[in-house]
Amino acid sequence: MFGDLFEEDYSSVSNNHYGKGKKLKTKTLEPPAPREFTNLSGIRNQGGTCYLNSLLQTLHFTPEFREALFSLGREELGSLEDKDKPDAKVRVIPLQLQRLFAQLLLLDQEAASTAGLTDSFGWTSDEEMRQHDVQELNRILFSALETSLVGTSGHDLINRLYHGTIVNQIVCKECKNVSEKQEDFLDLTVAVKNVSGLEDALWNMYVEEEVFDYDNLYHCGTCDRLVKAAKSAKLRKLPPFLTISLLRFNFDFVKCERYKETSCYTFPLQINLKPFCEQSELDDLEYMYDLFSVIIHKGGCYGGHYHVYIKDVDHLGNWQFQEDKSNPDVNLEDIQNEEEVDDPLMILKAILLQEESNLIHIDQLGQKLLKKIGMSWNKKYRKQYGPLRKFLQLHSQIFLLSSDESTVSLLKDCSLQAEYDIRRNYQQLFKTLTSESPGLNDRSSCPHWFDINDSKVQPIKEKDIEQQFQGKESAYMLFYRKSQLQRPPEARANPRYRVPCHLLNEMDAANIELQIKRAECDSTNNNFELHLHLGPHYHFFSGALHPVVSQTESMWDLTFDKRKTLGDLRQTIFQLLEFWEGDMVLSVAKFVPAGLHVYQTLDGDHLTLCEVEITDGEDIFVWNGVEVGGIQIPTGSDCEPLLLNVLHLATSNEGKECQQLIESPHVFPSNAEIGSVFTALAIPDGVILVNKTESLSEENWTTIPKEDLKKTFGEQGLRNGSSILIQDSNDGNSLLTKQGKWITSMNEIDWLQVKNLCQLGSEEEQVKISATLNTVVFDIQIKAIKELKLMKELVPDHYTLKEAELKMGSSLGLCPGKAPTSSQLFLFFALGSDIQPGTEMEIIVEETISVRDCLKMMLEKSGLSGDTWHLRKMDWCYEAGEPLCEEDATLKELMICSGDTLLLIEGKLPPLGFLKVPIWWYQPRGPFHHWKSHQEQTNGIFPQGGVWRADSTQGAPSDTHAEVSLHYLGDIEISEDATLGELKSQAMTLPSFSEFSIPSPAFLRAWTVESKRPSRLLRVHQQQLKEYKLGKRTEICLEPLQKEENLGPQDVLLRTQMRLPGKRAYALPSDLVWDTAQGWTAGSLRQRVADFYSLPVEKIEIAKYFPEKFAWLPVSSWIQQITKRKKKKKQDNLQGAPYYLKDGDTIGIKNLLVEDDGDFSTVRDDIGKEKQKEFALGRKKSQEALRVQSRDVFSDAEVLARPHGPEASLSIHVRSFR
Repeated sequence: MFGDLFEEDYSSVSNNHYGKGKKLKTKTLEPPAPREFTNLSGIRNQGGTCYLNSLLQTLHFTPEFREALFSLGREELGSLEDKDKPDAKVRVIPLQLQRLFAQLLLLDQEAASTAGLTDSFGWTSDEEMRQHDVQELNRILFSALETSLVGTSGHDLINRLYHGTIVNQIVCKECKNVSEKQEDFLDLTVAVKNVSGLEDALWNMYVEEEVFDYDNLYHCGTCDRLVKAAKSAKLRKLPPFLTISLLRFNFDFVKCERYKETSCYTFPLQINLKPFCEQSELDDLEYMYDLFSVIIHKGGCYGGHYHVYIKDVDHLGNWQFQEDKSNPDVNLEDIQNEEEVDDPLMILKAILLQEESNLIHIDQLGQKLLKKIGMSWNKKYRKQYGPLRKFLQLHSQIFLLSSDESTVSLLKDCSLQAEYDIRRNYQQLFKTLTSESPGLNDRSSCPHWFDINDSKVQPIKEKDIEQQFQGKESAYMLFYRKSQLQRPPEARANPRYRVPCHLLNEMDAANIELQIKRAECDSTNNNFELHLHLGPHYHFFSGALHPVVSQTESMWDLTFDKRKTLGDLRQTIFQLLEFWEGDMVLSVAKFVPAGLHVYQTLDGDHLTLCEVEITDGEDIFVWNGVEVGGIQIPTGSDCEPLLLNVLHLATSNEGKECQQLIESPHVFPSNAEIGSVFTALAIPDGVILVNKTESLSEENWTTIPKEDLKKTFGEQGLRNGSSILIQDSNDGNSLLTKQGKWITSMNEIDWLQVKNLCQLGSEEEQVKISATLNTVVFDIQIKAIKELKLMKELVPDHYTLKEAELKMGSSLGLCPGKAPTSSQLFLFFALGSDIQPGTEMEIIVEETISVRDCLKMMLEKSGLSGDTWHLRKMDWCYEAGEPLCEEDATLKELMICSGDTLLLIEGKLPPLGFLKVPIWWYQPRGPFHHWKSHQEQTNGIFPQGGVWRADSTQGAPSDTHAEVSLHYLGDIEISEDATLGELKSQAMTLPSFSEFSIPSPAFLRAWTVESKRPSRLLRVHQQQLKEYKLGKRTEICLEPLQKEENLGPQDVLLRTQMRLPGKRAYALPSDLVWDTAQGWTAGSLRQRVADFYSLPVEKIEIAKYFPEKFAWLPVSSWIQQITKRKKKKKQDNLQGAPYYLKDGDTIGIKNLLVEDDGDFSTVRDDIGKEKQKEFALGRKKSQEALRVQSRDVFSDAEVLARPHGPEASLSIHVRSFR
């Protein structure tokens, strides 16, 4: 029932703030979205009203009920405008139902609101959020309607349409006396347990007899003694509409708990009730009923979600599948032929034929296959045909794979033949279907079924109903209508049929208003701001464009519709610039430190601004495309001007260099040669040193060799702010200074430091060896051996320092042994991921060796055996990186280089395309404490050895909870194509999971695990795992929920805690879902928190908790005063500094009505901070040790489980009209 708590009305926030002038735009409140392609309207979920929505849609698609309600005029029901008048007798419930049905029929919006109807029920917001049973609602709503319609012509509406009678009879075997009792019903309740289907249940109820004999005799009033008798029940009167409630929820008296019956329970599309009726002499048509609505419950007995399958009797909706619309000629959805669906060749050919170039990425081919047949390749075909890529390889006469096997296409001749075969098969199948079933080709003759799931309406096929026979998601209520009930022709596809005039006028006016609002909103959302820079107002000097007068006069701001074309923009600018003469060229420009630079010219006047990739706040340079002020303008990113700092010695009056160093800015194009610096400064020759950093210290300078002076600034990696030092080539003294002292010789940095790693007892440990970039490594070795007095001869290397990519000033080590050749790799390797210094081993292997052979060599050298090992490469954080999955690939192909460290990790890798995911049980301390394992209930803790305990990043330390526990459940192997829901289902099959009682995967919340803590929330149940980009090392923890959860893409899950007045502590945490569609602003969050706790927004203060610092940061919502001279401040965004708000963060709330101090901290925060100071003052320890110690502060915290609230009864309040 709570499954779609927050699924409605997602709107997006533009996060485009790249470049100068880009602003964070928050969308204004948009009008409701128009109806989708089905042309039917859903109903918005108010929080927990999916059960109400399903029943209302059923009543709405019961035309006889809807029209009978419409027939009641204002003279009988009153007017909603008078409902608040004390003496007015306004029948609010039927009036609100009339308005809702009119909106569902006529109002052009994706989903209608039931707020007015639930208000007429007398429901509060708590009632709208509370889960209830739809069968109970059906009876209560009918009772409320009967009470509301007393004294009107519709007083018998419910009785007329839904009322039937049952007769219970007891027949005496002696005197044949019949004792009978009649019962009325509005719906029939039938058993599900131990029953195969509806007809079986009706047979047991209304055909079979119960015999009274032996010890269970019946007292006959006529015979006045105990006699044998037979008891039976029959349907005496059948209503036009038969409602059947399935008893899926039962009670287990052994376990003393409720459970849902999920066994298979069939029901027919058409049923003959003649065998179950008392009178059977009428024609069979009198007893025939057609199924027209199935209310479905998904979940368990303590929660879930409702949606409904409905037959559109009047054909009001567009029963056309979206795939049909896109390609009516060749489409798999038009063909429900099991033989063709079972043939993967036919399916793959059809998919490739629909591609313009017949070329598609293999991953995309798998996704399109999933959309076409509703199942992935692995589920449908892998067991019989193997992996998809292998299948394509085996059919090389049809499919052509690229060299890297990443894309596939149809062979040219096969493409034509395949298209012919597919069209021929389609035509043959079409002829077969039409010959067997006349009229099937007419869509209007097919039963139109729709799946209405709150706001969403999707067409379905009649056979899809069979999927609801069994399982966690299965039929819960059935609605049948008499087959003899015929609809008038004028009602067909006519939503205005029998709708009262005043409601027609009201809906027409509302549609006009919606159109106006949508047009205004559409215009607002599609307009963006362009900055026009006019060429005549600029001049070119110092390598860039600069305003002639001022930036304000040279730039015009233009608001323009991004859906319009580039030609429209050009025409608009022409009209604005009446003075313009000649050609007009529009180019994208950008401000760089040197000034304004023109990058690319915009071409294609028929293209929209989005298609030419113009963004909001773009700078557009308007000119003639050739010159500005008579100077030809260089354009493009390759000649982007660079603002560089040039340092050189000043020249005296006599033309000699003096010791004064001059630093001046100069602009050079990126594609200019570095040697052009001499020309720009009028220096004949010299040595150039460059510094690409902001620091001018000695070690950051590198010399440019003469042969590299022909290279460009861009090729040398220089950027804005880099420095260039010009040194006279004949001067032996360096211009570089360090701590105010001159360095006497540039050659002082032309050396290498060589360390003695041979451990041969030499007195010298390291020496400096002079060298140049062209010095051969062999010479370095010989010099080092002499300096270090090492007599052992080493094999010489033939690389130069340049070829070995060594920089001057580097440190080398002399090691015994043969050096690797140019085709070999020198690698380190170690066991496990926790590497201690000095435990690495070394190995030299050929770069063409496979990962499998390299693993064997490392295992042999380590003295290990077995096939349960794999290799991982150590990443830059000195941690185990991604595994080397492709065992047949060479080290060279995987870009393994000399000096890399590989880690031998125990455990076999999963097959390609599969993930091996460790699963953890995440047990928050607090409101979810009722999900306990049997062992936890007895011991109070998780089994030792399988638990991580760490400071909770989700919960603040309070009197109620202070840590999170992660209990290891086991590993699962799962395909990357599987969904998150399938991962949860597979995790529930782990043996360790049997400790916990979870109704269904929908009652689990999934997080990724990082640093032994929950990190990222995985929110979409049906999303494939590969779309989350989890990686090979991902671990998942599962958190139990009290109810189903379906978070939207812009919903943020926060843990909120109310501060206890007078105490430095907090109450139990509560999960709060914050919709960020209107922006990540402090004001929006404060308003959401205030609404959640029913407090005035000005009477609360909130703060985010940083557990690693034991600190609270208040979230303020001040608004900067805006004046005409000041630009508007960018809107605050809690995603950025200093809050970095994300899912799972803890928010503390303070009620200023009872406590107005600014302190959010707790006693445990003080203890934690004190402990941190002790660690800092004592000795330096790792962060992990700090976490362990700070965890010990809270190890004694215990939490009492929040008591389970009693179930609330459902009621609808109706005024008396008797």
